[in-house]
Order: sequence, then C-alpha cells, then structure tokens
Amino acid sequence: MYTLVVASGVTKVTVNLPTETLAQARAITGKGITDTIIAGLEELEKRAHRSALRALRGKIRIDLDLTGTRR
Repeated sequence: MYTLVVASGVTKVTVNLPTETLAQARAITGKGITDTIIAGLEELEKRAHRSALRALRGKIRIDLDLTGTRR
C-alpha cells in the first residue's frame, strides 16, 4: 500500500480491492469510489462508538423521570 499526504486532512492511498465487493458497495451507496470508501470508514467508526457505548451498559446509573421529560 502506498500513502501520500496530498493536502492537510487528506491522504491519498493506493489499495487493492475485490472488484465485486467494491461494485456492491458502490451500488449500495450510489456514490463513486472515494465517497464509498469514506462511507465505509465512517461506518466502521460509528460501529466502534456503538460498541464502546454498549460496553458501558449497566455501569452508568441515570435517574431520569421519563414522564417529566416527555412533556
């Protein structure tokens, strides 16, 4: 894999991807290659955050009046 920093906050990479996997991902997103890859990376980040939140389940005590908050 080759990596080149093109501009601040942007990294250019060269990767080998399975053609069919990329085609399916592009069909799902309806976007081009770069936007599809970005969407996949963002989804991985969201998944990691959700896992971290699930790990906190039962460890944080919250006293909340649901009836009062719904008004």
